[in-house]
Amino acid sequence: MPDSSTSASISTDVAIIGGGQSALATAYFLRRAGINYVVLDDQPAAGGAWQHAWDSLHLFSPAQWSSLPGWPMPGTSAQYPTQDHVIRYLTEYEKRYEIPVHRPVEVTAVTRREAGLLVSTDKGEWHAKVVVSATGTWGHPYIPDYPGQGSFEGEQLHSAHYRNPDAFQGKDVLVVGGGNSGAQILAELSQVCHATWVTLEEPTFLPDEVDGRVLFERATERWKARSEGRPGPAPTGGLGDVVMVPPVREARERGVLRSVRPFSHFTVDGVVWKDGAHAHVDAVIWCTGFRPALEHLRPLHVLNDAGRVDVVDGRAVLEPRLWLVGYGEWCGFASATLIGVMRSARLAATQINQYLNSLEESTP
Repeated sequence: MPDSSTSASISTDVAIIGGGQSALATAYFLRRAGINYVVLDDQPAAGGAWQHAWDSLHLFSPAQWSSLPGWPMPGTSAQYPTQDHVIRYLTEYEKRYEIPVHRPVEVTAVTRREAGLLVSTDKGEWHAKVVVSATGTWGHPYIPDYPGQGSFEGEQLHSAHYRNPDAFQGKDVLVVGGGNSGAQILAELSQVCHATWVTLEEPTFLPDEVDGRVLFERATERWKARSEGRPGPAPTGGLGDVVMVPPVREARERGVLRSVRPFSHFTVDGVVWKDGAHAHVDAVIWCTGFRPALEHLRPLHVLNDAGRVDVVDGRAVLEPRLWLVGYGEWCGFASATLIGVMRSARLAATQINQYLNSLEESTP
């Protein structure tokens, strides 16, 4: 007997939640396997989180090392592709593979049904045998708590919402966070204002010749070694280490690529450092990373204390009809990168195909 609660919903084999690079890579492999699927994206246009990056952002890998499965990213005259170049590539990728994206569609909840999972949205409901969550992290920026933060009257902005330095001309700005976003935003802000870089510890700067391509190659070697049970090569840089892209190298030449350790607390108009000195601050830009955007999965009771989902090879332990792609190392090697998501997307599609085939075989 059919589930009456799904009678008004649209049925599909697979619903992919999200419309960025992870969703598109997964869609590519589902399409190649001949699986019926739909992509539900809450953004108004193609490009995923890249639409929201700051204006001057570049990849730190060449185009040929920043591609999704099936179609290499077109080359560019610049050493590293711009944000706009990536968005154009993702837009054309959707068209090239005729990916059925519905947008803007905001997924509000995923709930269990006997015959699958019900995806509730602001545009109706989809009933799917399988759900792939590929919402990434951009929608869940992380800002740490500091004493007195609520009393600070200056501007506070996460890097997710930073665009360019124009609004900060001549101001006193703290850039908090020691990764690549912190280094790149500091580099351009320091040209127009008094910018102070605050990091928990001294940042790790990679050699000038090391870019995202080299990091991916070396990380792949470590992954292969681990999977084969043999010692891996010594690690050379992690995702949090600073890649010396041209703007960061230029900041180093100007002598501004220096950081200080964190302040102790906020005041109304600034911060107090741990030695007791007060500094006036007009704005704080938090380059402190993101957390997985998984609120839509809360009704399934699959989120652990860390706000993640326990998975084995990307498949949820507590809900075997749910896969997660693209959130970081915990759900797949290098899965949060353009080139790295291919492996996780292929594995998810293979597993989904096997699962759907098993359903058909068990149906009388």
